[in-house]
Amino acid sequence: MFARLHTLSAASRDTFWRSLKALGATRIVITLVLSLYFTAGDLLSRELKVQVCAAYLLAAVAMQVLAMRWRRHFMLQLMSQVACDLTCISLLYLAAGGLRSGLAILYLFPLAGCAILAPLVLSLFSASLATLFMLADSTYLAISGGESLVLQAGLYGVAWFAVVLIVNRMAARLIGQEELAAQRGIEIGVQQAVNRLVIAHSADGILVVGPDGTIHMSNPAAQQMLGGTAQVLDGAALQPIAVAYEAWRSDPQQASAFITIKPFEDPEQADLTAAWNSRRDVSLHLKLRFAAADTKGLDVERNVIFLEDVTGIEEKAQQLKLASMGRLTASIAHEVRNPLSAIGHANSLLEEDLQAPVHKRLLRIISDNVARVNRMVEDILQLSRKAQSHHEPMELESFLNELKAEFDETHRLDRKIVCLGGMAQVMVRFDPLHLREVLINLLNNAVRYASGTPASIRVFVVQVAGRPLELHVQDDGPGISPQVRAHLFEPFYTTSSKGTGLGLYLARELCLNNEAMLDYEHRFEDSVTEGGARKSSGRFVITFAKNT
Repeated sequence: MFARLHTLSAASRDTFWRSLKALGATRIVITLVLSLYFTAGDLLSRELKVQVCAAYLLAAVAMQVLAMRWRRHFMLQLMSQVACDLTCISLLYLAAGGLRSGLAILYLFPLAGCAILAPLVLSLFSASLATLFMLADSTYLAISGGESLVLQAGLYGVAWFAVVLIVNRMAARLIGQEELAAQRGIEIGVQQAVNRLVIAHSADGILVVGPDGTIHMSNPAAQQMLGGTAQVLDGAALQPIAVAYEAWRSDPQQASAFITIKPFEDPEQADLTAAWNSRRDVSLHLKLRFAAADTKGLDVERNVIFLEDVTGIEEKAQQLKLASMGRLTASIAHEVRNPLSAIGHANSLLEEDLQAPVHKRLLRIISDNVARVNRMVEDILQLSRKAQSHHEPMELESFLNELKAEFDETHRLDRKIVCLGGMAQVMVRFDPLHLREVLINLLNNAVRYASGTPASIRVFVVQVAGRPLELHVQDDGPGISPQVRAHLFEPFYTTSSKGTGLGLYLARELCLNNEAMLDYEHRFEDSVTEGGARKSSGRFVITFAKNT
């Protein structure tokens, strides 16, 4: 690994050069200390040692400047420094009297540095040079009749070899771990860059949310959907997301939800209001998907909310089905109108012969239903052509009172079951016959699922400053599941064996033709169930045009 420094990562190469500079700085400090030490010694014996130290200091400074200014040929610079160290230390070793001077320990500095930064072969070669030099000097002294210190020199040599082996292996492991960490860091950096690119260009909105609803990150798609960068799931605009998020945290099995975010105006949040309404002035239909990030052991909770704008998807699905329905409705209308004409003609003939009050009542019922079916056929044809209806403002309270009385009588309901409220002096611009068809459809569904207790079905108006007028139809029955909600307004989709799947689809299309919007909202009430969970309810909401 050390033989080819250029194959290492940039971080590892920087580590080698920093270590070489640290080695050079240490060398300068050692030479200064030696110079001071020898300067304070005996005048007769210090001249040669001081000269060697001075030359050593100059060489150390030159090599340090070279290492700092010229980051090339690392191994050549290192081995040149080690060779200089061994030469200067050997001269000082001889000038100080050999092994008994105690300067043999100075060999540890260049040998350890070489073991850290050079391959094992070069490190062992340097240790062998120092050992052979000491053995040669000790042998020469022994032959010359001096004290024999060959054994001590051999022990020093063994120590140098042991130090070189241990330090080199430890350094190799540390460098290997640093290289692995650097590679992992590069991989993580690349992965983060790819993740940022994918998140930034994702068509779905992404919110990273904490347990308290704090938004820690949002991608551009989410900011576009939500009209800006919010810091927390709070306020009028993000309240539906906050409610769905709270419901998911209490029941993780509900991994998805459908919500409607409406434009609003809040004087206390003027900046957020301007950011939100700068994007759209119509309701936004979102599919939310929740996922918990795996943060085990990090002592932090992060959850991800995926926002999918299903408004365009719903419109495309409707267009595709309308293309096929256009041909179907034309043939159905032709086949239905002929029998209706025959029934209407027969009913007219019977009216001339049957004069009894009960007969007249039955004939009137037949006539009314023939007219209603005929109008439904015309509405289907009108929907397939996307024709716009012509309507005048009407007073909502009297219209609903009349509709309620007829609905109660037709279904033989107690007058207290369907409750009207909050609509005094409210004017709306909507075709009365169209609104009648929409409300009859919604009330029929409510009767099917409501408990039948007093006020179990509520029809009321909601007026919020800055929002269009809304008419809510709510019952106390079970809410609609997210799976059914995804297809609620699709034609021919039904969960009833007796249904056709056209009721809610036609109701929404009638609303669209009157510049209104029909949607289903799932909300949580302030009260709680016996198990401690918040009670939830579903309601159909008709949002009238702003100019009503």
